[in-house]
Amino acid sequence: MHKITLIGLGHKDKNDLPLNQYMLLKKAEYLIVNTTDHPVLESLLAEGRSFDVLNDFSELPADVSKLAAVLIEKVNQGPVTYAVPGFISTEDDLLVELKTCYGHVEVIQGKSFLEALVSAVNVDPLEGIQLINAGSLQQDSIQTGQPVFVTQLNGAVAMTEVKSVLMTKYPADHTITVINSPGNQDEKVSYIPLNELDQASEDGEIASTSLFCPPLSLDEQVTSLSTLQHYIDQVTAPEGDVWINEQTPRSLIRYLKEETGELIEAIEKEDTANWKEELGDVLVQILYQTSAAEKEGLFSFEDVLTTVNRKIRRRHPHVFDGVEANTPEEVDAIWQKIKREEKRMKDET
Repeated sequence: MHKITLIGLGHKDKNDLPLNQYMLLKKAEYLIVNTTDHPVLESLLAEGRSFDVLNDFSELPADVSKLAAVLIEKVNQGPVTYAVPGFISTEDDLLVELKTCYGHVEVIQGKSFLEALVSAVNVDPLEGIQLINAGSLQQDSIQTGQPVFVTQLNGAVAMTEVKSVLMTKYPADHTITVINSPGNQDEKVSYIPLNELDQASEDGEIASTSLFCPPLSLDEQVTSLSTLQHYIDQVTAPEGDVWINEQTPRSLIRYLKEETGELIEAIEKEDTANWKEELGDVLVQILYQTSAAEKEGLFSFEDVLTTVNRKIRRRHPHVFDGVEANTPEEVDAIWQKIKREEKRMKDET
Protein backbone atom coordinates (compact mmCIF):
# COMPACT_ATOMS: atom_id res chain seq x y z
CA MET A 1 0.00 0.00 0.00
CA HIS A 2 1.44 3.35 -1.06
CA LYS A 3 1.46 6.32 1.31
CA ILE A 4 -0.34 9.66 1.08
CA THR A 5 1.78 12.44 2.60
CA LEU A 6 0.12 15.71 3.60
CA ILE A 7 2.51 18.65 3.91
CA GLY A 8 1.70 22.01 5.46
CA LEU A 9 3.66 24.73 3.68
CA GLY A 10 3.31 27.37 6.36
CA HIS A 11 2.77 30.96 5.24
CA LYS A 12 6.28 32.09 4.35
CA ASP A 13 8.92 31.26 1.75
CA LYS A 14 11.15 28.19 1.48
CA ASN A 15 13.67 29.65 3.95
CA ASP A 16 11.07 29.27 6.69
CA LEU A 17 10.68 25.53 6.02
CA PRO A 18 13.02 22.92 7.48
CA LEU A 19 15.49 21.94 4.75
CA ASN A 20 14.47 18.28 4.81
CA GLN A 21 10.85 19.27 4.27
CA TYR A 22 11.69 21.37 1.22
CA MET A 23 13.76 18.49 -0.14
CA LEU A 24 10.77 16.17 0.32
CA LEU A 25 8.74 18.50 -1.87
CA LYS A 26 11.48 18.58 -4.52
CA LYS A 27 11.90 14.81 -4.56
CA ALA A 28 8.26 13.75 -4.14
CA GLU A 29 7.35 11.08 -6.67
CA TYR A 30 3.98 12.70 -7.37
CA LEU A 31 3.30 16.18 -5.96
CA ILE A 32 -0.21 17.65 -5.91
CA VAL A 33 -1.25 21.11 -4.67
CA ASN A 34 -4.52 23.02 -4.49
CA THR A 35 -3.07 26.41 -5.45
CA THR A 36 0.08 27.88 -7.00
CA ASP A 37 -0.28 31.10 -4.99
CA HIS A 38 2.39 30.37 -2.37
CA PRO A 39 6.07 31.44 -2.18
CA VAL A 40 7.30 27.88 -1.55
CA LEU A 41 5.52 26.61 -4.65
CA GLU A 42 6.83 29.54 -6.66
CA SER A 43 10.37 28.53 -5.63
CA LEU A 44 9.73 24.94 -6.65
CA LEU A 45 8.51 26.05 -10.07
CA ALA A 46 11.55 28.28 -10.50
CA GLU A 47 13.77 25.28 -9.77
CA GLY A 48 11.99 23.18 -12.38
CA ARG A 49 9.86 21.09 -10.04
CA SER A 50 6.49 20.29 -11.61
CA PHE A 51 3.28 19.42 -9.81
CA ASP A 52 -0.40 18.92 -10.49
CA VAL A 53 -2.88 21.58 -9.36
CA LEU A 54 -6.36 20.54 -8.27
CA ASN A 55 -8.14 23.75 -9.20
CA ASP A 56 -11.54 22.32 -8.25
CA PHE A 57 -10.41 22.36 -4.61
CA SER A 58 -8.58 25.69 -4.57
CA GLU A 59 -11.31 27.50 -2.64
CA LEU A 60 -12.60 26.45 0.75
CA PRO A 61 -14.73 24.87 1.91
CA ALA A 62 -13.67 22.11 -0.47
CA ASP A 63 -15.70 18.92 -0.87
CA VAL A 64 -13.48 16.87 1.41
CA SER A 65 -14.91 13.49 0.44
CA LYS A 66 -14.34 14.20 -3.27
CA LEU A 67 -10.83 15.49 -2.62
CA ALA A 68 -9.99 12.41 -0.56
CA ALA A 69 -11.37 10.19 -3.34
CA VAL A 70 -9.12 11.92 -5.89
CA LEU A 71 -6.02 11.42 -3.71
CA ILE A 72 -6.89 7.78 -3.00
CA GLU A 73 -7.35 7.15 -6.73
CA LYS A 74 -3.94 8.72 -7.42
CA VAL A 75 -2.14 6.79 -4.66
CA ASN A 76 -3.20 3.50 -6.23
CA GLN A 77 -0.61 4.30 -8.90
CA GLY A 78 2.18 5.28 -6.47
CA PRO A 79 3.06 7.47 -3.45
CA VAL A 80 1.28 10.84 -3.40
CA THR A 81 2.33 14.08 -1.68
CA TYR A 82 -0.39 16.71 -1.23
CA ALA A 83 0.84 20.16 -0.14
CA VAL A 84 -1.37 22.97 1.15
CA PRO A 85 -0.71 26.49 2.46
CA GLY A 86 -0.67 26.91 6.23
CA PHE A 87 -0.70 23.93 8.53
CA ILE A 88 -2.69 20.73 8.99
CA SER A 89 -4.31 20.15 12.37
CA THR A 90 -5.14 16.72 13.78
CA GLU A 91 -8.82 17.62 13.33
CA ASP A 92 -8.39 18.64 9.69
CA ASP A 93 -11.36 17.27 7.75
CA LEU A 94 -9.23 15.94 4.90
CA LEU A 95 -6.86 14.15 7.28
CA VAL A 96 -9.76 12.55 9.15
CA GLU A 97 -11.41 11.48 5.87
CA LEU A 98 -8.20 9.96 4.51
CA LYS A 99 -7.47 8.08 7.74
CA THR A 100 -11.01 6.71 7.69
CA CYS A 101 -11.11 5.74 4.01
CA TYR A 102 -7.47 4.82 3.37
CA GLY A 103 -5.41 4.75 6.54
CA HIS A 104 -1.82 4.97 5.27
CA VAL A 105 -1.40 8.72 5.77
CA GLU A 106 1.51 10.82 7.07
CA VAL A 107 1.42 14.49 8.06
CA ILE A 108 4.48 16.72 7.79
CA GLN A 109 3.85 20.11 9.29
CA GLY A 110 5.01 23.45 8.03
CA LYS A 111 6.42 25.85 10.61
CA SER A 112 3.52 27.01 12.77
CA PHE A 113 2.44 30.55 12.12
CA LEU A 114 0.48 30.82 15.40
CA GLU A 115 3.08 33.14 16.91
CA ALA A 116 2.80 35.47 13.92
CA LEU A 117 -0.99 35.48 14.13
CA VAL A 118 -1.24 36.28 17.84
CA SER A 119 1.50 38.88 17.50
CA ALA A 120 -0.42 40.64 14.72
CA VAL A 121 -3.43 41.20 17.00
CA ASN A 122 -1.61 41.31 20.37
CA VAL A 123 -3.37 38.30 21.90
CA ASP A 124 -1.89 36.05 24.59
CA PRO A 125 -2.52 32.43 23.49
CA LEU A 126 -1.99 31.20 27.06
CA GLU A 127 -5.29 32.87 27.99
CA GLY A 128 -7.08 30.58 25.55
CA ILE A 129 -7.78 30.89 21.83
CA GLN A 130 -9.55 28.95 19.11
CA LEU A 131 -7.74 28.16 15.87
CA ILE A 132 -10.11 26.87 13.18
CA ASN A 133 -9.49 25.91 9.56
CA ALA A 134 -11.97 27.70 7.27
CA GLY A 135 -12.98 24.38 5.72
CA SER A 136 -13.85 22.98 9.16
CA LEU A 137 -15.72 26.02 10.51
CA GLN A 138 -19.13 25.19 12.00
CA GLN A 139 -21.27 27.48 14.11
CA ASP A 140 -21.59 24.97 16.96
CA SER A 141 -17.80 24.81 17.35
CA ILE A 142 -17.28 28.56 17.80
CA GLN A 143 -16.69 29.79 21.35
CA THR A 144 -17.54 33.49 21.08
CA GLY A 145 -16.19 34.19 24.56
CA GLN A 146 -12.69 33.34 23.33
CA PRO A 147 -10.45 34.93 20.69
CA VAL A 148 -11.11 33.02 17.46
CA PHE A 149 -8.72 32.70 14.52
CA VAL A 150 -9.98 31.33 11.19
CA THR A 151 -7.21 30.23 8.85
CA GLN A 152 -6.83 29.25 5.18
CA LEU A 153 -9.35 31.68 3.71
CA ASN A 154 -8.49 30.89 0.11
CA GLY A 155 -10.64 33.09 -2.11
CA ALA A 156 -14.05 34.71 -2.34
CA VAL A 157 -16.04 31.50 -1.85
CA ALA A 158 -14.31 30.82 1.46
CA MET A 159 -14.87 34.42 2.55
CA THR A 160 -18.59 34.16 1.81
CA GLU A 161 -18.98 30.81 3.55
CA VAL A 162 -17.04 31.94 6.62
CA LYS A 163 -19.01 35.17 6.83
CA SER A 164 -22.27 33.22 6.68
CA VAL A 165 -21.24 30.99 9.60
CA LEU A 166 -19.81 33.81 11.73
CA MET A 167 -22.93 35.95 11.23
CA THR A 168 -24.93 33.33 13.14
CA LYS A 169 -22.74 33.94 16.21
CA TYR A 170 -21.57 37.56 16.06
CA PRO A 171 -23.25 40.94 15.46
CA ALA A 172 -23.10 42.12 11.85
CA ASP A 173 -21.00 45.15 12.84
CA HIS A 174 -18.54 43.14 14.96
CA THR A 175 -15.07 44.38 14.01
CA ILE A 176 -12.82 41.58 12.78
CA THR A 177 -9.14 41.66 11.90
CA VAL A 178 -7.98 40.30 8.56
CA ILE A 179 -4.32 39.28 8.48
CA ASN A 180 -2.46 38.86 5.19
CA SER A 181 0.94 37.12 5.13
CA PRO A 182 1.37 36.97 8.93
CA GLY A 183 4.98 37.29 10.00
CA ASN A 184 6.19 38.35 6.55
CA GLN A 185 7.62 41.72 5.56
CA ASP A 186 4.52 42.37 3.49
CA GLU A 187 2.16 41.52 6.37
CA LYS A 188 -1.05 43.52 6.14
CA VAL A 189 -3.60 43.91 8.93
CA SER A 190 -7.08 45.24 8.10
CA TYR A 191 -10.03 46.00 10.36
CA ILE A 192 -13.51 45.66 8.90
CA PRO A 193 -17.07 44.95 10.07
CA LEU A 194 -17.93 41.27 9.78
CA ASN A 195 -20.74 41.95 7.31
CA GLU A 196 -18.23 43.44 4.82
CA LEU A 197 -15.92 40.43 4.71
CA ASP A 198 -17.06 39.06 1.35
CA GLN A 199 -17.36 42.56 -0.16
CA ALA A 200 -13.73 43.26 0.64
CA SER A 201 -12.75 40.02 -1.06
CA GLU A 202 -14.72 40.91 -4.19
CA ASP A 203 -13.10 44.34 -4.29
CA GLY A 204 -9.68 42.73 -4.24
CA GLU A 205 -8.71 44.39 -0.95
CA ILE A 206 -8.15 41.10 0.84
CA ALA A 207 -6.32 38.09 -0.54
CA SER A 208 -5.84 34.57 0.80
CA THR A 209 -5.40 35.08 4.51
CA SER A 210 -6.52 34.46 8.09
CA LEU A 211 -8.95 36.41 10.22
CA PHE A 212 -9.37 37.15 13.91
CA CYS A 213 -12.66 37.58 15.77
CA PRO A 214 -12.29 39.32 19.14
CA PRO A 215 -14.30 37.74 21.97
CA LEU A 216 -17.75 38.98 22.84
CA SER A 217 -18.63 40.08 26.36
CA LEU A 218 -21.02 37.79 28.21
CA ASP A 219 -23.98 40.10 27.59
CA GLU A 220 -23.17 40.06 23.87
CA GLN A 221 -23.11 36.25 23.68
CA VAL A 222 -26.86 36.11 23.18
CA THR A 223 -26.78 33.10 20.82
CA SER A 224 -25.17 30.87 23.45
CA LEU A 225 -26.98 28.39 25.69
CA SER A 226 -24.08 28.84 28.12
CA THR A 227 -25.05 32.49 28.53
CA LEU A 228 -28.60 31.52 29.47
CA GLN A 229 -27.27 28.92 31.90
CA HIS A 230 -25.06 31.58 33.50
CA TYR A 231 -28.01 33.94 33.91
CA ILE A 232 -30.17 31.19 35.41
CA ASP A 233 -27.35 30.24 37.80
CA GLN A 234 -27.15 33.86 38.95
CA VAL A 235 -30.92 34.21 39.33
CA THR A 236 -31.25 30.95 41.31
CA ALA A 237 -28.15 31.50 43.47
CA PRO A 238 -28.77 32.02 47.23
CA GLU A 239 -28.09 35.74 46.80
CA GLY A 240 -30.14 35.87 43.58
CA ASP A 241 -33.89 36.23 43.05
CA VAL A 242 -35.86 35.89 46.31
CA TRP A 243 -39.02 34.56 44.64
CA ILE A 244 -37.36 31.76 42.65
CA ASN A 245 -35.41 30.66 45.71
CA GLU A 246 -38.69 29.97 47.51
CA GLN A 247 -39.93 27.69 44.72
CA THR A 248 -39.83 23.90 44.55
CA PRO A 249 -40.17 21.58 41.54
CA ARG A 250 -43.84 21.10 42.43
CA SER A 251 -44.63 24.79 42.93
CA LEU A 252 -43.10 25.53 39.51
CA ILE A 253 -45.40 23.08 37.71
CA ARG A 254 -48.16 25.68 37.25
CA TYR A 255 -45.76 28.03 35.45
CA LEU A 256 -44.48 25.23 33.23
CA LYS A 257 -48.09 24.43 32.30
CA GLU A 258 -48.86 28.10 31.62
CA GLU A 259 -45.83 28.62 29.40
CA THR A 260 -46.44 25.33 27.57
CA GLY A 261 -50.05 26.31 26.93
CA GLU A 262 -48.99 29.69 25.56
CA LEU A 263 -46.44 27.97 23.32
CA ILE A 264 -49.06 25.59 21.93
CA GLU A 265 -51.41 28.50 21.28
CA ALA A 266 -48.71 30.44 19.41
CA ILE A 267 -47.89 27.39 17.26
CA GLU A 268 -51.55 26.77 16.43
CA LYS A 269 -52.02 30.43 15.48
CA GLU A 270 -48.77 30.39 13.47
CA ASP A 271 -47.76 33.48 15.46
CA THR A 272 -44.05 33.35 14.73
CA ALA A 273 -42.98 36.14 17.10
CA ASN A 274 -44.79 34.64 20.09
CA TRP A 275 -43.84 31.12 19.04
CA LYS A 276 -40.17 32.07 19.31
CA GLU A 277 -40.66 33.90 22.61
CA GLU A 278 -42.72 31.15 24.23
CA LEU A 279 -40.14 28.52 23.27
CA GLY A 280 -37.67 30.59 25.28
CA ASP A 281 -40.07 30.83 28.21
CA VAL A 282 -40.52 27.04 28.25
CA LEU A 283 -36.75 26.62 28.14
CA VAL A 284 -36.42 28.91 31.16
CA GLN A 285 -38.94 26.78 33.05
CA ILE A 286 -36.94 23.65 32.18
CA LEU A 287 -33.79 25.28 33.55
CA TYR A 288 -35.67 26.38 36.68
CA GLN A 289 -36.80 22.78 37.16
CA THR A 290 -33.28 21.40 36.81
CA SER A 291 -31.94 24.07 39.17
CA ALA A 292 -34.57 23.17 41.78
CA ALA A 293 -33.82 19.47 41.35
CA GLU A 294 -30.10 20.11 41.75
CA LYS A 295 -30.69 22.05 44.97
CA GLU A 296 -32.56 19.03 46.33
CA GLY A 297 -29.67 16.76 45.31
CA LEU A 298 -31.74 14.86 42.72
CA PHE A 299 -29.89 15.52 39.45
CA SER A 300 -28.19 18.31 37.48
CA PHE A 301 -28.67 19.87 34.06
CA GLU A 302 -25.61 17.91 32.93
CA ASP A 303 -27.43 14.71 33.96
CA VAL A 304 -30.38 15.77 31.81
CA LEU A 305 -28.08 16.43 28.84
CA THR A 306 -26.32 13.10 29.32
CA THR A 307 -29.63 11.24 29.29
CA VAL A 308 -31.12 13.01 26.27
CA ASN A 309 -27.91 12.95 24.19
CA ARG A 310 -27.53 9.23 24.72
CA LYS A 311 -31.21 8.68 23.91
CA ILE A 312 -31.08 10.69 20.66
CA ARG A 313 -27.93 8.86 19.60
CA ARG A 314 -29.31 5.43 20.53
CA ARG A 315 -32.71 5.91 18.89
CA HIS A 316 -31.38 7.00 15.50
CA PRO A 317 -29.20 4.15 14.19
CA HIS A 318 -30.62 4.93 10.74
CA VAL A 319 -28.93 8.34 10.96
CA PHE A 320 -25.67 7.52 12.76
CA ASP A 321 -24.96 3.82 12.17
CA GLY A 322 -25.94 3.12 8.56
CA VAL A 323 -29.11 1.17 9.38
CA GLU A 324 -31.54 1.27 6.43
CA ALA A 325 -34.80 3.14 7.02
CA ASN A 326 -36.29 4.76 3.93
CA THR A 327 -39.91 5.17 4.99
CA PRO A 328 -41.67 6.51 8.11
CA GLU A 329 -42.93 2.96 8.74
CA GLU A 330 -39.39 1.57 8.75
CA VAL A 331 -38.29 4.33 11.13
CA ASP A 332 -41.22 3.57 13.44
CA ALA A 333 -40.32 -0.12 13.45
CA ILE A 334 -36.77 0.75 14.53
CA TRP A 335 -38.08 3.04 17.27
CA GLN A 336 -40.46 0.42 18.61
CA LYS A 337 -37.70 -2.19 18.72
CA ILE A 338 -35.34 0.17 20.55
CA LYS A 339 -38.00 1.26 23.04
CA ARG A 340 -38.85 -2.36 23.82
CA GLU A 341 -35.17 -3.01 24.52
CA GLU A 342 -35.01 0.12 26.71
CA LYS A 343 -38.05 -1.05 28.69
CA ARG A 344 -36.54 -4.51 29.13
CA MET A 345 -33.32 -3.02 30.50
CA LYS A 346 -35.27 -0.73 32.87
CA ASP A 347 -37.31 -3.66 34.16
CA GLU A 348 -34.12 -5.62 34.83
CA THR A 349 -32.72 -2.80 36.95
